[in-house]
Amino acid sequence: MGFTAAGYFQLSLNYHALFLFATLGNLIAIVLTAIFWRHLHDLNTPLSQASRPAMLQRLGIGCIILLLLLPVVKVMLTHSEVSSYFVLGLGTIVLIALGIITGRHKVSAERSRMIAYLLLTLGSLVFWSLYQLAPMGLMLFAENNLNLQLFGWHIAPQWIQNINTLVIVLGGPLLALLFKRLRSRGMVIDIPSQFAASLLFMGGGMLVLPIGIKLAASNGLVDFQWIFWSYLLQSIGELLISPIGYAMIGRLAPQQYQGLLMGSWMMISGIASILAGYLSQAMPTAQGSTPLLTNPGYSHLFIVLAIASGLTALILALLIPLLRRLIGPVQTC
Repeated sequence: MGFTAAGYFQLSLNYHALFLFATLGNLIAIVLTAIFWRHLHDLNTPLSQASRPAMLQRLGIGCIILLLLLPVVKVMLTHSEVSSYFVLGLGTIVLIALGIITGRHKVSAERSRMIAYLLLTLGSLVFWSLYQLAPMGLMLFAENNLNLQLFGWHIAPQWIQNINTLVIVLGGPLLALLFKRLRSRGMVIDIPSQFAASLLFMGGGMLVLPIGIKLAASNGLVDFQWIFWSYLLQSIGELLISPIGYAMIGRLAPQQYQGLLMGSWMMISGIASILAGYLSQAMPTAQGSTPLLTNPGYSHLFIVLAIASGLTALILALLIPLLRRLIGPVQTC
């Protein structure tokens, strides 16, 4: 619904109304949260178990932190390049810290599963960096180099994101049924194999775009079907990796480190967004140009990204036996 509304306002260039629409949505969400707070409040968390003075103290500290974050966020948004370096540096520090913690962990079985988590997380970074191109570089490609006429309708670039939505909503249950049937026949479908397969699908999603560019019309515009196939393959890859990302933390992380590993997994998304931004900057500049001139640059970059994703998938596939030994008998998600 959000992509559909955004696409409508995008076509009319009525961004003033779009911002008002988004603000109204946020206000409605806040009101609904307040009305149904009795269903949404903490039921069994450290905060709910604390005494009233302690809970009020933590609430006060939390509010102060939020207020202090406002100017920090403003500075980070104003100086986005510095913020990007900060997040990348922080991510590197967290990765090194996790490596040290893993190496010093005394329980052998738990240490092995943490090593598997680190290897899978590095693989997922490649996937999410390419996946985050969808609202960035791929949108630029869709706006300037894609034939947006479909069955007589002019397609707003934002509406393309709905391909992902439909694949997730319809494909999730279908994929679950397929996996259930395959497992009943003895096929092993586990965390490492799903990670490797997701990267393979992502590589395929990148690879179909140069094919579409090769078959573009005389004016350079690429047929809509190629972006459809690209998003379809990427979305299947997301179905393979996204649901098991958080689930694997509960299975692989020792109890005392689950919060830390959950935070590091979420940080991967932030790092991937920054890397996707850099990849988007490497794409051709469409302003003052034509699809015929920018298509070769897009094609070259998409091929490079497809190769990178495919090689990462191959490395993870080769590591599957090792990862299964590290994870042990709890690998199935």
